[in-house]
Amino acid sequence: MTCPGIVKLYDMFRCYFLLLLCPLIWCSCFKAYKGKINIDGSSSVYPLTEAVAEEFRKQHADIRISVGISGTGGGFKKFLRGETDISNASRPISPEELKISRTNGIEFIEIPVCYDGMAIVVSPKNTFVDYITVAELKRMWSPQSQGKINSWKQVRDSWPDVPLNLYGAGTSSGTYDYFTEAINGKAKASRGDYTASEDDNVLVQGVSSDIGGLGYFGLAYFTENKAKLKLVPVKYSTESEAVFPNDSTVQHGKYQPLSRPEFIYVNLKSAKKTYVQEFIKFYLEHASSLAQEVGYVPLPQAVYRLSHLRFTRGSTGSVFENKSIVGANLLQLLSKQE
Repeated sequence: MTCPGIVKLYDMFRCYFLLLLCPLIWCSCFKAYKGKINIDGSSSVYPLTEAVAEEFRKQHADIRISVGISGTGGGFKKFLRGETDISNASRPISPEELKISRTNGIEFIEIPVCYDGMAIVVSPKNTFVDYITVAELKRMWSPQSQGKINSWKQVRDSWPDVPLNLYGAGTSSGTYDYFTEAINGKAKASRGDYTASEDDNVLVQGVSSDIGGLGYFGLAYFTENKAKLKLVPVKYSTESEAVFPNDSTVQHGKYQPLSRPEFIYVNLKSAKKTYVQEFIKFYLEHASSLAQEVGYVPLPQAVYRLSHLRFTRGSTGSVFENKSIVGANLLQLLSKQE
């Protein structure tokens, strides 16, 4: 065989060898990125987590991510049984849930992902409500008001004698816990005679067609359904100005007391998996831009940086243990832990 023939044959064998080798190299490189991530919990955090998951899937098709909704409380029940990798939460983990986590040996990393302003909404047919005070919200939602405050006129004398129909989060929702603490002074302290649902879309449908209806849920759901609803500005007191929830008022603490951080909780064992680490890194890198897209308010970049540092270090536990979330300063709380 001539030299050129030998060279040609050598090149052919080399090409075939590389073709056989490429799949092996590819599989080796991407082996760490195969897996499944189970997420459940808050309906309020769902839009952001689902948006992040959707973008992440585009780059990592071999990682399956399921995002469910069972409310913050329902999500924590699954999380503390070790059934999920990540739990969406619209409030910090509670003292009772912390006890269960310790009993069950479930360690976790707490990560704030955005701010949310709780929207107070009425039907567009309601022409008499221009603003509402925190005291009036308490008069509506207080446990003592059950069966007694049934008309708008009973809340403010200048309002008409129209039946007051309330719509709000279910009792296993973090939104319910935060709202009741912020308005009534104690988590879970609320009248029970209202239309409750863990699905915010059900509340949107109810309020939008009810002239006497008033409801509350995360700002993202108002943004998504603003053509069907009327947003009501809130006065902290009768002397203060009425404030609408938006990026500026929520981030700078002007929309009080209904501004709150939203969280994800990551199981520490899951956090040791490479594909989960990649997902959390992606989440924190894109949370700011995607939060705005789905109607939430980004956290300061310093908070995202501290959260990523806590995650990479494997810092477990809650910075809110034995602390109230209402009016909390995230940056200060996280900085004290480092």
